[in-house]
Amino acid sequence: MRLIDEIHTDEPTYGYRTITTILNRNPNIHINKKRVRRIMKDMGIYAIYPKPNLSKRYHQQYVRPYLLRKLPITRPNQVWGVDITYIRLNKGFLYLFVIIDWYSRYIVDYELSSTLDKSFVLACLKRAISNGKPEIINSDQGGHFTNPDYINLLESNEIKVSMDGKGQCLDNVRTERFFRTLKYDRIYINEYETPREIRAMLNEYILKYNDYRPHSSLGGNTPSDFYLPKCRVQVA
Repeated sequence: MRLIDEIHTDEPTYGYRTITTILNRNPNIHINKKRVRRIMKDMGIYAIYPKPNLSKRYHQQYVRPYLLRKLPITRPNQVWGVDITYIRLNKGFLYLFVIIDWYSRYIVDYELSSTLDKSFVLACLKRAISNGKPEIINSDQGGHFTNPDYINLLESNEIKVSMDGKGQCLDNVRTERFFRTLKYDRIYINEYETPREIRAMLNEYILKYNDYRPHSSLGGNTPSDFYLPKCRVQVA
């Protein structure tokens, strides 16, 4: 799982067949394609290239259209992107759910879970929405988002629901880039033993990412420079 995560993060367009071939180059590893595919499913990861099913959709009736194509994103809390990634421990793993403001790249909130149960996603969204409400939230078409609880939460708060287009691998690229940065900055160069250590790391890292780390797409400014002052102006 650790090796699959590293390969996928480095080359997210590789499918389970290609990953199987790469893994079997190691003389100490002998694994078949079915097992790699099953592990990737358990990890909640998939290749991001155009294909019939970008991610498993449990309830087709809850799929919503992609609302952001050609939409100018000009202010904070206009669009939030949400997604889930796998976070490894020395022994075991967790799942990280993140909410990112698309305009500023500011990490609005996050939540960790030891399972892929949808409750941790809903809890994080409720907490974030209580502090500031976006106009649109964009996600992929995975089961955490194509379900009545997710849709009802957003629509009851008058938030428009947007989902990545079928086979459109770049629709949620801002969130994917954050996951990649996090893993290379912290996960792959350190060993974490417990969920408590991961939480402490994330608290430190996300604070630094928001308030200190310069962002090239923001002209060297930080996400906080673009998110917090303008939010205060809008509130005022």
